[in-house]
Amino acid sequence: MKYAKLAGAAAMLALLQVTGSCELNEDLEGQLTENQVSNDGPAALLTGAYNAQRDPIQGCVSVFALQEVSTDARIMPTRGPDWDDNGKWRQLFNHTWDANNERVRDTYTQLNGIIYATTDLLRFSPTAQQQAEARFLRAWASYLVLDMYDQVLYRDPGEDLSTLARVRKGSEALDFIVSELTAVQAALPDAPVSRATKDAARVLLMKCYLNKGVYANRASPTFAAADMNQVIRLADEIINSGKYTFTANFFDNFAPNNGTIGTENIFTQANTFGNSGPTRDFWKFVSHYNMRPVDGYNGPATTAEFYDLFEATDKRRGQAYDVAGGPANPGRRINVGFLVGQQYNLTNDAALSTRGGAPLIFTKDINLSETGSDLEAKGIRPLKYPVDYVSEAKGGNGCENDHVSFRLADVLLMKAEAMLRGGTPTSAGSYGGTALAIVNSLRTHPSRGASALGSLTLDGLLAERGRELYGESWRRQDMIRFGKFLQARKDKPQSNPRCLVYPIPQTQVDINRNITQNPGY
Repeated sequence: MKYAKLAGAAAMLALLQVTGSCELNEDLEGQLTENQVSNDGPAALLTGAYNAQRDPIQGCVSVFALQEVSTDARIMPTRGPDWDDNGKWRQLFNHTWDANNERVRDTYTQLNGIIYATTDLLRFSPTAQQQAEARFLRAWASYLVLDMYDQVLYRDPGEDLSTLARVRKGSEALDFIVSELTAVQAALPDAPVSRATKDAARVLLMKCYLNKGVYANRASPTFAAADMNQVIRLADEIINSGKYTFTANFFDNFAPNNGTIGTENIFTQANTFGNSGPTRDFWKFVSHYNMRPVDGYNGPATTAEFYDLFEATDKRRGQAYDVAGGPANPGRRINVGFLVGQQYNLTNDAALSTRGGAPLIFTKDINLSETGSDLEAKGIRPLKYPVDYVSEAKGGNGCENDHVSFRLADVLLMKAEAMLRGGTPTSAGSYGGTALAIVNSLRTHPSRGASALGSLTLDGLLAERGRELYGESWRRQDMIRFGKFLQARKDKPQSNPRCLVYPIPQTQVDINRNITQNPGY
């Protein structure tokens, strides 16, 4: 069978509902048979499984929406008649979602589709490395489902789709993920970072151990020293490899050529213009309609409280960044980080206006529902992935920016946190042997340019994770682990503890008796 046909079949399998046949076409034409898969079939199916990550993990409407829009870092205001979308964004920000929310439903389905596709691949005699990569991708998707929904669906390889998927919950699901990552790590390749590698497995294991107490009790987690020492051990293995270093510019990690210059990146999804996921959403969503050649959608913003976490010298807050094929930016206007104040045409430095002709001035003040003549310009816009102007000029939906999931900075911050939570301090690389030294090595690097901290608390570490990792789909997980997620903030009252997990989509509960709806929904 030709590669393209098999890869397409794998992608289709990853989109299937996976709870039971009554939700599927009874012909089940997407379920491949042994006779349909030739000797090179597992390779094509594995490529399809990698590609199936794109819609849920890249872009702004699935994993990102649930992990960022539900926090203090991202607000999706309704701007008059724009961005109402039947209230689904407001529900995420306000923690008023239910089991029928579109974003909650689609993300669960997409991620469990990856779990099914990677499991099904295992019955077609993959090589040891192919099997290891597939099992890593399954563990990665399972981890995201566990983190957000607490219930992970699973089947055995080759199990008929007419059999209802079974469920692993909480600590049981985490134990399975850890066992899988431990089992396959040796068979994973060392490179490239766009594939499942040994170091990608190490980072995911770090997240498992760091959050182990959370998945046992999200409302009141505890952190065992033995688990924190595992985080530190894994971090040191990555640091001591010497393979990852700070980039010359913070935003190099996210640039259109970040596959070459993103020296901090440990696990990414490779994108090319003709073969990419929706990473361009990161600039299209936040850019105003008149900010051509971007020609954006004028949607999300960040809160003033989150923006104020940054000091003025912190280069992560914003800078003028040059990309190949981009406009000259003669005024050296900020075009990455957080866009605030008067916005300009980056080709001729002319001041931009709203559609109504008013100055396009992005302001700090922003409400969940905006009305009035200045609603288009309200809100500071977070833009972490530099615009791929070359791809924008071609039209369509492609981009070259590889999507980033794991980075060296996250490894360092997790190690520092594990030390603060009772782990045994170690010194690896040139980053120091205390949590404070590690964080300051990050902050004071020329690519960040922030001042050194005099002391470090858990609250200070959460703030630093926000500054470093904003827009990378970790904010919700971090706020839960630090006990801040349910707290009241602007436009959002104190949340019900049920919001520590999302509901299982009602469409899944209705057709699979093995699923029990999460408490409170």
